[in-house]
Amino acid sequence: MKIEKIQALRGPNIWSIRRKKLIQMRLDLEEMENYPTNKIEGFRERIEKLIPSLITHRCSEGVEGGFFHRVETGTWMGHVIEHIALEIQTLAGMDVGFGRTRETKTPGVYNVVFNYIEENAGIYAAEEATKIAEALIEGNDYDLNACIHRLKEIRERVRLGPSTGSIVEEAASRRIPWIRLGTNSLVQLGYGVNQQRFQATITGKTSSIAVDIACNKELTKRMLHDAAIPVPIGDLVVDEEGLNAVIRKIGYPIVLKPLDGNHGKGSSINVTEWESAKIGLEHAQKYSRKVIVEKYITGYDFRILVINNKMVAAARRVPAHVVGDGELNLQQLIEKENKDPRRGYGHENVLTEIEVDKDTLELLEKLQYTLETIPQKGEVVYLKSTANLSTGGTSIDVTDMVHPENITMAERISKIIGLDVCGIDVMAENLTQPLKESGGAIIEVNAAPGFRMHLAPSEGLPRNVAAPVVDMLYPQGKPFTIPIIAVTGTNGKTTTTRLISHIVKSNGYRVGFTTSDGIYIQNTMLSKGDTTGPLSAEFILKDPTVEFAVLETARGGILRSGLGFSQCDIGVLTNIEEDHLGMNDIHSLKDLTKVKRVVLDSVKKSGWSVLNADNQYSMKIVNDLDSNVAIFSMDENNPHIVKFAKEGKITCVYEEGFVTIKKGDWKIRIGKAKDFPITMEGKARFMIENVLAASLASYLYGFGIEDISNSLRTFIPSAQLTPGRLNVFKFKNFKVLIDFAHNPSGYEAIEDYLKNVESTKKIGIISGVGDRRDNDIRECGKIAGRMFDYIIIRNEKHLRGRTEEEINGLIIEGINAAGRDVSYEIIPKEIEALKHAMGMAEEGTFITALSDVISNAIDLVQEYQAKELLEDDKNV
Repeated sequence: MKIEKIQALRGPNIWSIRRKKLIQMRLDLEEMENYPTNKIEGFRERIEKLIPSLITHRCSEGVEGGFFHRVETGTWMGHVIEHIALEIQTLAGMDVGFGRTRETKTPGVYNVVFNYIEENAGIYAAEEATKIAEALIEGNDYDLNACIHRLKEIRERVRLGPSTGSIVEEAASRRIPWIRLGTNSLVQLGYGVNQQRFQATITGKTSSIAVDIACNKELTKRMLHDAAIPVPIGDLVVDEEGLNAVIRKIGYPIVLKPLDGNHGKGSSINVTEWESAKIGLEHAQKYSRKVIVEKYITGYDFRILVINNKMVAAARRVPAHVVGDGELNLQQLIEKENKDPRRGYGHENVLTEIEVDKDTLELLEKLQYTLETIPQKGEVVYLKSTANLSTGGTSIDVTDMVHPENITMAERISKIIGLDVCGIDVMAENLTQPLKESGGAIIEVNAAPGFRMHLAPSEGLPRNVAAPVVDMLYPQGKPFTIPIIAVTGTNGKTTTTRLISHIVKSNGYRVGFTTSDGIYIQNTMLSKGDTTGPLSAEFILKDPTVEFAVLETARGGILRSGLGFSQCDIGVLTNIEEDHLGMNDIHSLKDLTKVKRVVLDSVKKSGWSVLNADNQYSMKIVNDLDSNVAIFSMDENNPHIVKFAKEGKITCVYEEGFVTIKKGDWKIRIGKAKDFPITMEGKARFMIENVLAASLASYLYGFGIEDISNSLRTFIPSAQLTPGRLNVFKFKNFKVLIDFAHNPSGYEAIEDYLKNVESTKKIGIISGVGDRRDNDIRECGKIAGRMFDYIIIRNEKHLRGRTEEEINGLIIEGINAAGRDVSYEIIPKEIEALKHAMGMAEEGTFITALSDVISNAIDLVQEYQAKELLEDDKNV
């Protein structure tokens, strides 16, 4: 078997709108296409022995063991690999369950699709599942435990931490979109101007001064002391002399901790004699030259969590420990404790596995114990000096037991330090009494406190402490997204996107939009090139200045990695025509419709899908969408328009020369099409279609008729504003049109326009696109033969696996099939072809260059225009 391609889908896609995170692996079974599982001797027994947990996979049988039954009766290896990939992820702590395996048009080649939690782990699962299947086929041994451990390592390396993850999950439950910024824990919630950022539990609202104060333990202690908050007595030292002085002043036991430390690193607690104190100083100074030495407060370690100046949770923290049974030694007790199903690798479970490290050995040494020591029955042996959950500690929820006076004190502390998310470490016998009565003290104040101990305590009620964070970032009524209009289709996407963007901008919004020629904010191009994929959409949605997004969305990006947004307010489908067929398993207009409709399926239920009533395949899905639907047409009597009118639904039509919004029998005219410059005085019907689509989408969003009309009147097509979209350049004796048309539908639109253009001679410069079907290339040649008097055939910049001779031959076949006596010649280079055409132009000639390299053609034509103007000035 051979993996041809693995791609990670990250947004709504052709397989699922709801399940955004999918791995799609294109797998060639090769000779295994002839061997379903029931023809491989012993396969069922081997897979059941290696991965017995596959018994839970119900498969299409719908019952437990259904997958094994399919294996018994015979299924293909792509289906088996799908299930293995799902199960090994689940065994590694990433519970996934959605999968699909479908054969492509190429016999023996399958798309194996399954969901993932972490992208890198999903890709690894695809590769490893294939290896597992191959080992099972051959009857070879396979180390499944090593695979699972590797998946866990990948997961831990790339996953969001439990605190960050909990906030993301809470936001997602409220349908707030999120974007991970980079590979660490920095996350953006929401889009555009309404975004909020956070990292771990530090938010965009967290004061940097407050963080500095919290990180300076001595300053924190002084500020709390000055505010009558109980804190341990002590001082700051830098050497043994200072250490000795502080100990003489406060006495033993003491605590030593680095001034700038965190997570308990470098700390030593309950130090009772000088040698241990010196070792503690040396240990702390590995993290900070200045070391805090303070009186050790007896009692339990508590953490109080305050969010937005309100206490939301409290927990008692217990360092990692084991309890002796009088039989097992410490090493055996640790191994037994780590078998607790609540413990896992990293952050996968409620508790973390206990690891024996330097801290553990030092603590045991103080007790004069080794790992071989057998503790007495009931003896508690602490294995870590701090109670952090990440080192194996446990937590007990005590939220409901905190005395009101302690709650008030904690909330005061958050305001004194200035933290919006504040973790307060308390040492006390209990929190049920005020600290002044229990003799407890505030040990530390933490910026970016961990949430795990509250989210999943080992004892007591779990607390959803992520909810108040999201409440703080997005209080009731505050928007978290921006309006999004997504435009897809075969032809007209870019112009429609630009028209909508212009209407939006003219109505006072700061608009970000993506097109096939670049990414723009307002009218400033920020990135050049084909930017119609998910990364470009994300670029706009990440920009904190953007108030409104209009996103051209092409099929390539959808197939490659899904949409770059979860939902949009309005989805526009301009049309579905034959283009790019035969690529990426898209062989028919039905296949293409499935891709394009992903945009419409992502429209909010309260939003609008805008479709072309004149396009057969667009209308095939009109009754199969969850959103509101509106349609547009160049014919007021289109049967679909008539039906919508009877039902009182909204449409947009071209009638009696006007662009008109209709609702039932009610009509309101936006304006005459010929008054909108983009329509070339009403001669370019395909541009009128784009105006209909843009007008309808804008009206549905809520823009006024007059505002839409005024915007359309001020949208002046040009090489700068609409490059490659019906750009006409006037010379003294001739005109040049440059357009991006590259498929039969686009050629027909140009043909329709040229019928209204008066000229003595029409010269066409055309090329064939190498990745199109033979019939598509021939058809373009045939249409060119109908609309031009003379044709120059140039070569495509990217032949995409074909030869120049092959492509040109297909074009010539098409020209000859047009039934006209049309002369043609071949000039390979586009620039030379343009120069030649302008050189042979006579009075009244109209040159049309249908170009894929728009910028090159436009630059040359503008250069010739400048020369002509210069010569005219000289003659004057």
